[in-house]
Amino acid sequence: MLRSLNSSVSGMKGFQNKLDVIGNNIANVNTVGFKKSRIMFQDVLSQTVRSSSNPVPGGAGAIGSGGTNPVQIGLGVKTASIDTLHTPGSPTTTNLASDLYIDGNGFFVVQNDNGAKYLTRAGNFDRDGAGNLVNPQGYKVLDANRNPIVIDSDAYVAYTIDFNGVIKGIAANGTSTEIATLGTVVVSNPGGLKKVGGSLYEITGNSDTETNIDNLIKRRTDNNAGQIVSGQLEMSNVDLSEEITEMIIAQRGFQANSKVITVSDSILEELVNLKR
Repeated sequence: MLRSLNSSVSGMKGFQNKLDVIGNNIANVNTVGFKKSRIMFQDVLSQTVRSSSNPVPGGAGAIGSGGTNPVQIGLGVKTASIDTLHTPGSPTTTNLASDLYIDGNGFFVVQNDNGAKYLTRAGNFDRDGAGNLVNPQGYKVLDANRNPIVIDSDAYVAYTIDFNGVIKGIAANGTSTEIATLGTVVVSNPGGLKKVGGSLYEITGNSDTETNIDNLIKRRTDNNAGQIVSGQLEMSNVDLSEEITEMIIAQRGFQANSKVITVSDSILEELVNLKR
């Protein structure tokens, strides 16, 4: 069996994976807080046809000999990694007080009904009927003390959120009262976070040495998470022009590998027809 046949099959599989990654990026071009991914390849182990040889020094009238390099034939390609790139997305103004944007490396923290906590960059929050500040899935936003944030609509007619994440309720008589301070989390390696859907992330052992998320929740002034801007949202960091260019490269790479398979098949056909 020709090596080129198997190598090209691995190449086609690799470019299929690349197209899957690109397709997901493009599909989420308008997803709030989405972070794009990229795929990286590496070669498979090579078959050594001839090993290298060491140079032999001359002496006593002998000329000696030079060394030779190894002769190796590659056996294809495989996916080395699929990385999530946590570069900042462009902020867009909504003028809605509950929409929040972190101008830095921090994450908001939300908690579901089962008590599981997740990180998110998507700050499109809103108040539910009980006054809880929640995300679109209904997960409660946590404060710096790891408690759900509640803005009582009976006690306050309005509320404000400053750049430190301090939430103040404004009563009917115009007086303001501090309700809570938004909790934020900063991890050492954001690329190590696990995507779980809904623009949410789980802490993993490779994202930070501290795997207990409760110990990471702090005020933004204590962990340098970045200023919190009310009335803005962070959009996806997907660059359409870059993704379409990568899609063209993947398409041509897939076509080239399929052509090698066609040529390899023609050679095998010639071998089978030799007896005729």
